[in-house]
Order: sequence, then C-alpha cells, then structure tokens
Amino acid sequence: MDRLSELRRPELVRRMAERLRRMDAPPATLMEVCGTHTVAIARHGIREALPEGVRLISGPGCPVCVTPQEQIDFFIALGGSGRRQAPAERTGRRGAETPPYSVRLATFGDMVRVPGTEKSLEQARAEGAEVLVVYSPMDAVEAAAREPAKEVVFFGIGFETTAPAVALAILEAKRRGLGNFSVLCAHKLIPPAMTALLESDVKIDGFICPGHVSVIIGSEAYGPVAARGPARPGKPCVVAGFEAADVLGAVRMLLAQIAEGRAEVEIEYKRAVRPEGNRKAQEMMAEVFRVADTRWRGLGTIAGSGYELAEGLAEFDAARRFEVKLPASAEPAGCRCGDVLRGAIEPPECGLFGRECMPRRPVGACMVSSEGACQAWYRYRGQEMDR
Repeated sequence: MDRLSELRRPELVRRMAERLRRMDAPPATLMEVCGTHTVAIARHGIREALPEGVRLISGPGCPVCVTPQEQIDFFIALGGSGRRQAPAERTGRRGAETPPYSVRLATFGDMVRVPGTEKSLEQARAEGAEVLVVYSPMDAVEAAAREPAKEVVFFGIGFETTAPAVALAILEAKRRGLGNFSVLCAHKLIPPAMTALLESDVKIDGFICPGHVSVIIGSEAYGPVAARGPARPGKPCVVAGFEAADVLGAVRMLLAQIAEGRAEVEIEYKRAVRPEGNRKAQEMMAEVFRVADTRWRGLGTIAGSGYELAEGLAEFDAARRFEVKLPASAEPAGCRCGDVLRGAIEPPECGLFGRECMPRRPVGACMVSSEGACQAWYRYRGQEMDR
C-alpha cells in the first residue's frame, strides 16, 4: 500500500482523531493559512476531534479572497469599452489618447463571481466584456498569439504556488514577441502575512503552514515566524499535507511544541516538501518579479508581501500599460470577509452569513471562492441556514 492510500484509510483517521481528542494539551488557538486546509478541516469535521480548549481558526489562505477591492475594480475596468489613456511608455507622452482597442480579460474561474465595487466580472461579461476563463496562464499567452489585434490581460492572482507559472508565461510571451499580452500582478507572499498577523490583535499560538506554497518556498521560509524576537515570542509552525490524517498529525505536532515550550518549523508533509523548496521555481520568480509592499483584503498594506514585475519586463505590466477611470473602491455593505481572513471572527459571526450571503448569491469574496472560509463553513456546517 502506498503512503497516500495508507493516509486515507478510515481506521487510521479514526485512530488519530481519538488519540488527538484524548491528548492532554494546553489551551491553544491554531491558524491554518491555506484554503485547501480550510476545506479539509470543515469537510472532515476536524474541529470536533480537538481536545478541549484547542481552537482552529482560518487565516488569509484564499488567494481570491485576499485580493483587494481596488485591484478587482481595475481589472474589471480594463474590459470596458471606449478609449483609454496610455502611459508614457506606449505613447511617448503621458496622457496621449490612443485609438480604441479590444481587451480580453483572462482569469481563473473563482475570480469571475467575486464582486467589485460596482459589478463582478460575471456581470461585466453579461454587459459585453470579453472574459476568458483559463486553467493556466499559458492559455492566456496562446489566446494573445491567436488574436494579435486583441490585448489579452491575465489577472495574476495567487500565492507562491501560482507565481512560477505566471513568471513562465511572461517569459514565454517575451520570447515570442507578443506585444498584446500583459499581466495585472496581484501575487501575495504568505510568510510576511503570517508575521503581520502576529502583530495584530488576534491570538495565534501556532500555524498550520500551507502545503502547496511550501513545495515552492520550502519550510525554511517560515523561520522568521518561528524565531523569537525582542517584541514577540516565536510561534510553532508545521507544514501539512491535505488528507485528514495530515491535518490531524500537524495539529498534534503543534500542540506538542506548545506543551514543550518550543517554537520550530517542522514538516508533516515530508512526501512533497523539502526545507529548501524548489530552487528552480524560486530562481524563475526572482528573474521576473521584485518583492514589493502590497495590500491585502482585511490585513491592509504589508511590507514586502507581494510581487511586482521587474523593471526590464515593464511592457508586460498591465498596471503600467493601461490607465482606466475607477470608482472609489468600497467593500460590500455589512460584509466581514476581512475579519474572517485575519481570524478575528468565524464565518457565522458575520450578520450576512447564510442569509443575504450564500454560495448561490454571494456578497463577499470568502463565500465566492471554493477555498473561502465562508463557503467551506456553509457547505459543510451551515446548510440548515439556507432558507
């Protein structure tokens, strides 16, 4: 029997859950910062297996959810009709008017229904905007190659997991001389966000670190989170896989660290994650991107927590390439998605949850995305609220 099949055996999961439930553990609040973990925890009822006094809270692990409103508004506005103002790099003088041109917006499927300030991409498409749902950034590159008269703009959302694929797409577009391809870069970096959370008012005693992200960046990247400093103690970190047994094992490892007064970075997901990560992917990201301060929904601006395109690739940067008129960005009234993302509340504590806001008519991003905490809670724990 292979390792994955072993982890999926029901008797193993039951045994691990019972062992965890009986564990003499100190009171602790643990945060998972991966949307796939959020779904797994809800689907498998892992909260019900926790010792008394131990809580699991969800953090900013959904890339669609943490994308701030103004970036969504900018992307939607690119698909509008009429003329736009082009920056100096394209016209020779800033503010010069360019002829009308056609823009095709390319994005992953989860982003289509996320509400902007005035509309979603789904609504914009109904009004005539061209919105192409892709499975890979390379699909957007191919779309640009097929129709050189159309500007193709890809929405580069995601954490370190998707950034290498976007970097590869940009390098391929450059190699092929595709002057009609660009990226609106909204990539976020997980470790700086974890460090910022420790400086917030949310109590966190340990982190379940994301598996997919850690394949790329390695467990060593969480060193600053676990390191003790003059202003705060370090926090235990465990990189976990996505099976129920993985998450149960990671929780047990975290509780053991807390009980022993340790704050280290450990790997439960050893079948996929190495301390150093994927060096080749890291080198490609370093070639294409530069670390920058960036805004997160719910967390505000975090220093060094995002990417922007390197100066030599500015021609592929949609934020520099296009100028559009934007409304004043605003969150949906009553939506507490930002509080959910920083672990300040659980989804049912939002007054809209399960009432005005549910998967078939979402108000906030956390209910739209398949990795959002609100959708996970609703799908596995809140169906009875659907009236």
